[in-house]
Amino acid sequence: MNDRVDAERAARGRSDDLPGLLAHVEPLAARKFVIAIRRLANDLTYGLDGSRFLGSGIDYVQSRLYQHGDSVKSIDWRVTARSTKVHVKEYEAQRRIPAWFLIDTSASMVVSSTARSKYELALHCAGGLALACLDRTSPVGVIGCGEREVRVPPSLAKDQVLQWLLALRRHAFDDRTALVRRIAELRPTLTARSIVVVCSDLHEPGAVHAVALLAQQHEVAVLQFQDPAELALPGSGFVRAQEAESGRAFVNHGRRRLLDQATIEAELRRGGVDHLLIRTDQPFVHRLRHFFRARGLGRGAR
Repeated sequence: MNDRVDAERAARGRSDDLPGLLAHVEPLAARKFVIAIRRLANDLTYGLDGSRFLGSGIDYVQSRLYQHGDSVKSIDWRVTARSTKVHVKEYEAQRRIPAWFLIDTSASMVVSSTARSKYELALHCAGGLALACLDRTSPVGVIGCGEREVRVPPSLAKDQVLQWLLALRRHAFDDRTALVRRIAELRPTLTARSIVVVCSDLHEPGAVHAVALLAQQHEVAVLQFQDPAELALPGSGFVRAQEAESGRAFVNHGRRRLLDQATIEAELRRGGVDHLLIRTDQPFVHRLRHFFRARGLGRGAR
């Protein structure tokens, strides 16, 4: 009986045969998971200034001399009467540049040698940044970069963001990367300049090139997650291993890195892509905060 069940599962070959729940999140209720995400968002936005953008809005900033084409409704009558020259009011413009989060849900993100997997950290960082973008009035959307179809259009609804965060807590142990394909599907749909945050370990061939192409038209930032085992396996010689997504067996030396990190960073730099490497065995909040502030993610554009 068991043999027949195993054979049927192998014949189907679908990723939902191996469902899982993030190990660190499983003991926590959904409410506690949301609280952790909100805390990170507060850490990221604490101390940020308003970074005012002049235009039509609701918060008054200043008055200036009237120019041809200005609406009569915007005339500042008090300043006009005092200066005998026509002035108009300027307000802080609404900043609604959409922010897309591309989250790698593949098996290589789930396999971990540390207490927290790359996927758990990616979901945590994406959630914190997403809520921080909402605080900066940037609509937020998400795309799952795996075999499972997850696409939520940008919205200012915080409940919608929390729903996809909770939904993505469930993962598959044999999901394959689709980052390149998802970027190719997204590019034609972006009719206006957008912010795109890619959360991945960049294991898929061609992923860095696809991200660089996207950065030619949009603001793109990459949060690359790395497990210490990808750098070296201490005390080991040659290691026979199996690739988590394809099942391909390979032999590698324990001291040989799985990725050429220097090449990845150089190509991203040439493509004008902001990049932050986050290791699963090191603190990351302060570095993510600095990255968020320095790039002005979620602020919008002039």
